[in-house]
Amino acid sequence: MHVPFCSIIPPYMLRRLAQQDAPEFSSAASAARKALGHVESFQAARSQVVPPLPPGLRPEKPGPVNRAIYDAGGDETLPGRPVREEGGPATGDAAADEAYDGLGNTHRLYADAFGRDSVDGRGLKLDATVHFGKLYDNAFWNGSQMVFGDGDGDVFERFTKSVSVIGHELAHGVTQYTAGLVYRNQAGALNESMSDVFGALVEQYVKNQTTAQASWLIGEGLFTPKVQGRALRSMKAPGTAYDDDVLGKDPQPDSMDSYVRTSADNGGVHINSGIPNRAFYLVAEALGGCAWEAPGRIWYETLTNGSLPPAATFTVFARATVRAAADLFGPESPEHDAVGAAWETVKVKV
Repeated sequence: MHVPFCSIIPPYMLRRLAQQDAPEFSSAASAARKALGHVESFQAARSQVVPPLPPGLRPEKPGPVNRAIYDAGGDETLPGRPVREEGGPATGDAAADEAYDGLGNTHRLYADAFGRDSVDGRGLKLDATVHFGKLYDNAFWNGSQMVFGDGDGDVFERFTKSVSVIGHELAHGVTQYTAGLVYRNQAGALNESMSDVFGALVEQYVKNQTTAQASWLIGEGLFTPKVQGRALRSMKAPGTAYDDDVLGKDPQPDSMDSYVRTSADNGGVHINSGIPNRAFYLVAEALGGCAWEAPGRIWYETLTNGSLPPAATFTVFARATVRAAADLFGPESPEHDAVGAAWETVKVKV
């Protein structure tokens, strides 16, 4: 599959911020314009082709995590200067140490909950670069490593502050090595949604939260106090994460009744991901307990079992989750019923 540049901040949010002319947001607007140009240049390109690993070649059990953190020092050359290797002491740099911990926590979720050995299933070393660019308003997975900006300080804080962001971006790597969902239209929205799902699960696993205790917010803590909003997205209630004079109102739909048809953002990959996001939350809510257990297993099995075509639509994906629930828990199980009911609620035909 062709590996796209996958970033956490939607282009529509950067575009809105880039248009601000108020003096107090001048640096944020400039940072947003730069980040938007970066996103658009990368999305216009395509990088290396990465074949999925055949199931039979995966290790029988996950190995230990292997991490490395680099410091770009405000430049945009990757990976940058090495500052912390696996097992090394904390650096005292909040971004470097948050990235190190976030990579480890993500590896631990996949190993413990799903028996997966790192992002690629065979022990891929997890590299991350912090302090990328100057006032850089984004974090991204470039097909081989994580990259974090420091934010502009007016609207966005440093991007390592949110565990769900780290888990989200690394999940793009898991999708890259498994289903290879293309980054366009509904398949792209599913690609984004899978990253939100596993990003949320990493955060919940770290905090040992049940479905009822979790916030179900993606990117909580990224906004400065100047912003009227809690996070980038809400899986529980898409469209409610923020409502701000500068950023506007969260545009995510929560069902197919308000599906957004657009050519922007590769066909609305960040906007329409709210629909499958809510479906996952509804399954977790119905089943209770910890979402990385039954709901997470169903979504992980769907992503990795080889049944999804790269251009899967919401309906194709929904049907695959119903089959996975039946295979894992039985066709008469509460898990199977919960999955079918969730897709019905968000108006996706199964």
